[in-house]
Amino acid sequence: MVQQVTPETTIEVIYPESDGQPMADNTEQFAWIVKIKENLEILFPSPADVFIAGDLFWYPVQGNPNIKQAPDTMVVFGRPKGKRSSYLQWNEENIPPQVVFEILSPGNTLKEMTKKLQFYQRYGVEEYYIYDPDKNDLNGLLHSEDSFEVIEEMNGWVSPRLGIRFTLTLDTLEIVSSTGQKFLSPGEIDQLREQERQRAEQERQAKEAALQELEAASQAKEAALQELEEERDRYQELLAKLKEKGIDTDNL
Repeated sequence: MVQQVTPETTIEVIYPESDGQPMADNTEQFAWIVKIKENLEILFPSPADVFIAGDLFWYPVQGNPNIKQAPDTMVVFGRPKGKRSSYLQWNEENIPPQVVFEILSPGNTLKEMTKKLQFYQRYGVEEYYIYDPDKNDLNGLLHSEDSFEVIEEMNGWVSPRLGIRFTLTLDTLEIVSSTGQKFLSPGEIDQLREQERQRAEQERQAKEAALQELEAASQAKEAALQELEEERDRYQELLAKLKEKGIDTDNL
């Protein structure tokens, strides 16, 4: 009797793109997530190998959709920009996000943040920054060997990967790039753009006025030269008439 072999059935693993939870618990948290994510996009606009995302599921282990996190902002050096429904690490040359930001809200629990810390530590995050806008408190951790080490002084700290400097003022956190470019909110960026537009328009109008003045001066010079030429012609005509009448013009 011949035994019939049934082909193995491949079960497709689904990696959810959303957990149904909101991106942020309040407007302050959302504003900080957007500010950091969008300013990092501005900081790294051209390189095709810096992928930046906000609130995107990161799956580090193929075949296990239960192992995941959605950092408020994550930065991956060595991966191209582009659309993604989630970050499937095995499809990304197995490169994990090197830098992660979390913005705290009153809804965050110690248990939740501990799980995130353990996840980021285990799956290769190099720099982990946690900011609490309500308390204006910034903490940072650097990966060293198999664990994170706390950055003792965050005020003035410069990210090794991003090159950005963190400064804690009395009221808020300021982030500045290596070129001195301050991280701004979308509203502040739009205001700067409008100021730049107005400055450029004023400069254009000033150049246009200067050109008009130069043109007017050139026209006036031309008119003066023409008048002088006409006066010279009249003088020559007068001399000619005087000579015709026998008057010695050389002794005039």
